[in-house]
Amino acid sequence: MKNIVILDKKTLGDLNFSELENLGNVTYYDSTKAEEVEDRIKDAHIVLTNKVVLKEENLKNAKNLELICETATGFNNIDIEYAKAKKIAVTNVAGYSTNTVAQHTFATVLALYDKIAYYDNYVKSLDYAKSGLFTNVSVPFYELEGKTWGIVGLGAIGRRVAKIAEAFGVKVVYYSTSGKNSNSEYERVTFDDLLAKSDIISIHAPLNKNTEGLINYDALKKMKKNAILVNMGRGPIVVEKDLAKAIDEELIAGAALDVFEVEPIKEDNPLTAVKNIERLILTPHIAWASVEARDRLFTEVINNIKAFYNGEIRNRLEV
Repeated sequence: MKNIVILDKKTLGDLNFSELENLGNVTYYDSTKAEEVEDRIKDAHIVLTNKVVLKEENLKNAKNLELICETATGFNNIDIEYAKAKKIAVTNVAGYSTNTVAQHTFATVLALYDKIAYYDNYVKSLDYAKSGLFTNVSVPFYELEGKTWGIVGLGAIGRRVAKIAEAFGVKVVYYSTSGKNSNSEYERVTFDDLLAKSDIISIHAPLNKNTEGLINYDALKKMKKNAILVNMGRGPIVVEKDLAKAIDEELIAGAALDVFEVEPIKEDNPLTAVKNIERLILTPHIAWASVEARDRLFTEVINNIKAFYNGEIRNRLEV
């Protein structure tokens, strides 16, 4: 029987792990600190990790290790070169979260656009009951129809967002961070044009040298004052202190972030201290994590393990 270790089970939530247990002896850890990794994987044949870092220092004594399963798409937490040198296979899972990330994007955009938090609190606080009016239009809100939605990163998730946006009567434009992506369905624009034209900007790009710090104070100053920014890509794409400053200076109308420069965020994160907190929606990296998406993810991990021991090449990373 294979020894299987899950290093950060809690990130996967309440899933049915029985099929994994049919493949070997499973040891579960809700979370794993850096200094605990080496000891926990030393006898493992298979290791599952979401965000726990696996590198030469903690892999070198895992003499039985045959397979590392990234329980996500991004694999920058794994030393791929070392794994290749030691003939340790590495797999990941792609495409499982497209629908749910797109859905969460619209949940946050609509919450900001329709001022849901304000009006929900207005009723629940009994201010509505005491008002004497059947309605309250004190805080303006707007339609998506006729607006321009700029997408940074027109991959699978970006394209899904674009399709849904079109259903709202929105014009979609996009910026290619690599300079290589051409899509005939939508207008490709320069970064400065995207900033200047867009009423909504949503980020669905990976983190790399082209995107790190892309949304800084200079970029935010070029956006419309009534625009909103949504980051569903990677936290360091947005410079958080610059965004906090822009929100408080009312350079933009609002922002929604599901990803952060450091996760979990630190207590002194500048975004938690903005004066105009009603202009912000902050969620704890959950856009990927609907029940259905996590079920799809784990099914793919199981299939990756089975394929590996059947001699098949499936979702194998050869970088």
